[in-house]
Amino acid sequence: MFTILGITGNVGGATAQALLAAGKKVRGVVRDKSKGGHLAKLGVELVMGDISDTKSLVKAMEGCEGVFVMNPPNFAPKPGFPEAKASLSNIHAALAKATPPKAVYLSSIGAQHDRGLGLITQSHMLEEIMGKLPIANAFIRAAWFLENYQWDVQSARETGQIDAYLEPATKEFPMVATKDIGELAAKTLIESWKGNRVLELEGPKRYSPLDAGEAFAKVLGREVNVRPIPRSQCQEKFVAQGMLADLTGARIEMIEGFNSGWIDFEGDGVEHFKGKVTLKEVIKSLLAKNPTSV
Repeated sequence: MFTILGITGNVGGATAQALLAAGKKVRGVVRDKSKGGHLAKLGVELVMGDISDTKSLVKAMEGCEGVFVMNPPNFAPKPGFPEAKASLSNIHAALAKATPPKAVYLSSIGAQHDRGLGLITQSHMLEEIMGKLPIANAFIRAAWFLENYQWDVQSARETGQIDAYLEPATKEFPMVATKDIGELAAKTLIESWKGNRVLELEGPKRYSPLDAGEAFAKVLGREVNVRPIPRSQCQEKFVAQGMLADLTGARIEMIEGFNSGWIDFEGDGVEHFKGKVTLKEVIKSLLAKNPTSV
């Protein structure tokens, strides 16, 4: 039995499906069982739990062979990341008490640094805190999610244009599909090891924003242009998306880190993997999931 936190998300769901395909039993921690009905039909045991309730996490983890952990994503954290500190503290306490043999964590490219990371600071904190646990730990430092292009589906379809925060638009960045992350997480959970591991993961090749525009164009059968968004316009754009102006800093710093090359893989001394899912496959899937725009 393997316990998965965040099982209703893309990565947690992909991890569950990969484990089930390997013939393993899966227990998913959810706050609302009605949202995990599709998982229950696949054979997942759903248990009630919440990151804010350590006791529920301990109960979900006890007796399992391993745990997949992802800290709840927060794209607009308060200064100092108090939300991440609280949730990570609870997860750490639960793992320390339940003492599963091993845990695999969703971390991020660049998490080896302790500054200049913006939102990825939360992944650095995760590695620092969980790496001290007396169990086998594996941190998957995933590249930029290809599924981030879900936010461009409507504009690509309706206006033939997508925004690019990564720059220059011709630069190829390491990116990866959540399916590949889930498959590596499942494979790692099934393995046996001691101590801490770092697993870097990217897709089969690197992609530029222009590549994304071309992928949308091929799938949609129409021209799709890429509009670079300069640093000076980022806050305005994010506020228009619903973020509070004073909480956009971490997201902007992360983008700057990618564009400068500071946020990158560590390289030497860690394991490195490449997935199989291509950019075009992800774009096609995103468009299929959103056949019409509201």
